[in-house]
Amino acid sequence: MSLRDYLKKLEDQGELVKVTTPISKTYQIAGVLKQLEPRSVLFETVKESEFRVIGNLFCTKTAFADYFGITVSDIIPTLTRAIDHRSPGQVVDPAPCQEVIITDPDLDTLPILRHCQNDGGNYISSGVVIAKHPDYGQNADFHRCMQFSKTEMAVRVVKGRHFDRYLNDLRALDVAVCVGNSPNVLAAAATSVDLGIDELDIANALEPLPLARAKTVDLLIPAETEFVLEGTVYLNRRHAEGPFVDLTETQDIVRQEPMFEVKAVTHRRDALWHALLPGVLEHKLLMGMPREPTIFKKVNEVVKCLDVNVNPGGCSWLHAIVQIDKQTGDDGVKAIHAAFAGHHSCKHVFVVDKDIDIYNPLEVEWAMATRFQGDRDMVVLGRERGSSLDPSAEPGTNLTTKIGFDLTKPLDSTGYDKASFPEVDLSKLMI
Repeated sequence: MSLRDYLKKLEDQGELVKVTTPISKTYQIAGVLKQLEPRSVLFETVKESEFRVIGNLFCTKTAFADYFGITVSDIIPTLTRAIDHRSPGQVVDPAPCQEVIITDPDLDTLPILRHCQNDGGNYISSGVVIAKHPDYGQNADFHRCMQFSKTEMAVRVVKGRHFDRYLNDLRALDVAVCVGNSPNVLAAAATSVDLGIDELDIANALEPLPLARAKTVDLLIPAETEFVLEGTVYLNRRHAEGPFVDLTETQDIVRQEPMFEVKAVTHRRDALWHALLPGVLEHKLLMGMPREPTIFKKVNEVVKCLDVNVNPGGCSWLHAIVQIDKQTGDDGVKAIHAAFAGHHSCKHVFVVDKDIDIYNPLEVEWAMATRFQGDRDMVVLGRERGSSLDPSAEPGTNLTTKIGFDLTKPLDSTGYDKASFPEVDLSKLMI
């Protein structure tokens, strides 16, 4: 199923909100998306642009699973299989994303949103950035892009990521920023995999992904994406980037970041711009959920892991709840260390037994209240490098104190289980 097929499905089911009144890309669209979250919204008339805007498409795991025709419990196994059994997509020509080719682009014609007061500019937050290195091949990941002229943007490049490695090696890096992608591309681009793995191969394993050759840069791009911005990112040409609302729902600081010069834009004739509202549910899902398979894999190497939830309460980035089938007394501690190895930006890990619903925060808190003792069950890792998104981390170094909470009950113990009430067939009673 394509992204457009999914939109048609939402419309047929009465689950797509259509806004026909002319609306501005400056603050107004973002405000409506936030108020209607998690309902999917199509803006049919944008004051500053001829293109329509869609948002709130995948705010829940249920919506993501529904796209692929799977259950929520199947998400981690599905993503894991795609990572392990990735394969390249077929190259096609012509491609829908190149129905219109513009070699003298003007970014002002695109519905690039300004989301919140104090934002540094209009931002692309849903763009999958594709780049290539002569030794490591293609890479696809997310980088927010702030517009500051008709053809220029500042790109937030996080130190240590693969794109940062590519840029530092090559100094000038040709890229394609793809906006309006199907969820297999979105999920794959957010995964954490080894250097040299092309995330588009993961996307193709999730769902067949036709590819196209970009028009002005030597890159393979998703053929059915809605928009492609082609150009070059320059390491030593810098511009202020920020503030910007990130996963923590707080505004990130201003930095001097590499400049992206847009040299061409291609798009579908009736292209749809995907607006990814920063800091809220869709952003959190698409960033946090792809980290769950990597945590699951690491934990499963040392104990029997049943499920992982990188939950919205932890900004879908800084917290992980890990469910295990405890077999030995130190399984909880083992799982804590493995979870941190599976997601280096994680700050707090909570390990629970198989009887705890990791999607119910009240049950996780109950496990902490009844099964946890701080002097026995808490693992403190001290000052380690954490996430640049954590506003409480040490400025500059991002050092933070990482803590694991073993909320599992002791083996062969009594008094730790919830009492159960009798099952009664209500249909046989006059209730």
